[in-house]
Amino acid sequence: MSSVRLIYFAWIRERIGRAEDAFDVPPSVINLGQLLDWLAARGPGYKAALSDRRAIRMAMDQEFAGPDQALKPGCEVALFPPVTGG
Repeated sequence: MSSVRLIYFAWIRERIGRAEDAFDVPPSVINLGQLLDWLAARGPGYKAALSDRRAIRMAMDQEFAGPDQALKPGCEVALFPPVTGG
């Protein structure tokens, strides 16, 4: 198992109902896309927040990352909506 710290922003945080989590994820979860799948199965708030993957951006250890990015033990993963300028 790998330990992962998750931080949620904006409407993702609102739908999940918390600002952050820390989980030991199963060994079968090896990248960020699989992490999102695993999180979505944790309950209705997670499922609602993660249902439209096109509306979610991710960062691992404060660097933008895509769904194929391999998880690192002890990493920090941030989930947030796309940011637009104005």
